[in-house]
Amino acid sequence: MSRKKSPKSKGGTSGPSSALPAAQPQPQGGRAKGAPGAGASPSVNGPPPPQPPAPPAGRPSLSASGEFYDVAFKVMLIGDSGVGKTCLLVRFKDGAFLAGTFISTVGIDFRNKVLNVDGVKVKLQIWDTAGQERFRSVTHAYYRDAHALLLLYDVTNRASFDNIQAWLTEINEYAKQDVVLMLLGNKVDSTQERVVKREDGEKLAKEYGVPFMETSAKSGLNVDLAFTAIAKELKHRSMKLPHEPRFKLHDYVKKEVKSTGCCRS
Repeated sequence: MSRKKSPKSKGGTSGPSSALPAAQPQPQGGRAKGAPGAGASPSVNGPPPPQPPAPPAGRPSLSASGEFYDVAFKVMLIGDSGVGKTCLLVRFKDGAFLAGTFISTVGIDFRNKVLNVDGVKVKLQIWDTAGQERFRSVTHAYYRDAHALLLLYDVTNRASFDNIQAWLTEINEYAKQDVVLMLLGNKVDSTQERVVKREDGEKLAKEYGVPFMETSAKSGLNVDLAFTAIAKELKHRSMKLPHEPRFKLHDYVKKEVKSTGCCRS
């Protein structure tokens, strides 16, 4: 992924890194099918809880929900407060929409979901971060161990789009150089309130060399696609065989968005 370096912005100091270990592929034999992914943990303001020890060689890992997986990755949702990060996560994890009064995430929260990607059980540990400035130093502590970042703005809020460059500056400062990054324009179901054109998002994404799509946590538009695309990229990076062609995230996103038009859920 190529990312354009933007001017430094003010940010907090980084804290302790996440305890989620780097993804380690496990043999595929002997996997068992379990229950749906785990639910949310309480919000935390410090490092994530320690992970269970790795299983003996020849066995897949077992999530807290009792579901087996082969590889695990940490994905962070970032962006201004109110852009719909929590709603996007709940839509992906539970297939539901959080209607009603808006409540800001305090600190950090996370949920797990296991996806079947090309016959491989991929566990995504998805961290929902607070967008307010006062929690920024807490968020910085989690960047270093993230394998992928989903950067959101609200198409009905111009300021959240204008702040994307500041978020990209933080990513350049705190995240890994090879982190997978995707830009999402959320809340496209609010057509009457839209103030950020799709072309604006596409132009910004092209400028920074990152894949882009518009989403709606309310209707489900492109929500599963966004996480599936990230999971495919991470799985291919982790388990790619010498003879296999390189997975092209940009091309996959463009193809899937184009083929499904506006009605993807």
